Amino acid sequence: MAKVKPFKGIRPPRELVTDVASRPYDVLNSEEARKEAEGNPKSLYHIIKPEIDFESGTDEHDPKVYDKAVSNFKAFRNNGWLVQDEKEHYYIYAQTMDGRTQYGIVMAANVDDYMEGRIKKHELTRRDKEEDRMKHVRINNANIEPVFFAFPDNKELADIINTVTAEKPEYDFTAPDGFGHHFWVVDDDSLIDRITKAFADIPNLYIADGHHRSAAAALVGHEKALLNPHHKGDEEYNYFLAVAFPASHLKIIDYNRVVKTLNGLSPAEFLKKIEKNFVIEDKGTEIYTPAALHNFALYLEGRWYSLTARHGTYDDTNPIGVLDVTISSDLILRDIIGITDLRSDKRIDFVGGIRGLGELKSRVDSGEMAFALALYPVSMDQLMAIADTGNIMPPKTTWFEPKLRSGLVIHSLEN
Repeated sequence: MAKVKPFKGIRPPRELVTDVASRPYDVLNSEEARKEAEGNPKSLYHIIKPEIDFESGTDEHDPKVYDKAVSNFKAFRNNGWLVQDEKEHYYIYAQTMDGRTQYGIVMAANVDDYMEGRIKKHELTRRDKEEDRMKHVRINNANIEPVFFAFPDNKELADIINTVTAEKPEYDFTAPDGFGHHFWVVDDDSLIDRITKAFADIPNLYIADGHHRSAAAALVGHEKALLNPHHKGDEEYNYFLAVAFPASHLKIIDYNRVVKTLNGLSPAEFLKKIEKNFVIEDKGTEIYTPAALHNFALYLEGRWYSLTARHGTYDDTNPIGVLDVTISSDLILRDIIGITDLRSDKRIDFVGGIRGLGELKSRVDSGEMAFALALYPVSMDQLMAIADTGNIMPPKTTWFEPKLRSGLVIHSLEN
């Protein structure tokens, strides 16, 4: 059962929230962060991407960069740009995109739940990325940025969310990307108790986005437990920062592929090989969007094609085999193009659906890429089924949008 708790959040005063809040550290590079933070000493980028405070080109893994994160975090608190709540709270965090709003509960999630598999994963992590975030958590003794969780819909928690969000939010703003962010402090002790008890009845939480942050936060907490001879299990380091959303609130968007080569084939030969496993329909020059599971959009030489996987080419009883990313990776990218490692092969790139299918078209039309494949998005039910069976999704399968805004609240590991 999920063990969660409220915590004394460290967060900006209401009038400073738009100055402090930022995009997550891993969705932009150092130069983009430098540009976004320009002229704004209160931007959280000074803590999560502190290389921007050094000359351009400084290695973000340089020890002096990590040290700068610590001094900046301390300065933010000394300056009153980040202030710790005196009482433990849960928080409700809502995001609005394209007229749709999703409501999450900000909590301290349990390290043991992660280590023992009650917080379920669906992606592999890379040790170098884990170690980077572990250093950041260790030196700041805090989870500066949250992890993005999902949980099976729960009526009690839905009722609590509705109750809290009927009141005026603490923060309410639209970010530069046009997405709305709304944030409430849960101050009522009875509601706080109800949230804790409701999560205790939920068997598992699911990492939607932020596998490296989850691993790093949990591993640091585990380290601290091993190093503390008086460890009891209720210390703050036994928990890490997360925002958990009801699964029905979340929408996974497509994660598409662009490929540089036809592997020596002519376009006609390429289509002929595809026809073995797919029903092909020429859709002309207007952008075509995949209509359903096992239907793909191919853009090649200025034309769009609908590809529908033939029966018998996939296994609907296999949680991995049923995925469109598996079907396209096996039957097109591997068997025809010869791409066997999506993580390392330089002939392929990936484009989040937030950029639109026009991005695929432009990259092919420019001559940079030979063809593009658009996929029908994975569902939350598929994601949870894969996690429940202990399977791992293929690389670059899910894209969640909007991303959590960083800097709305921070979790300290100090009691």
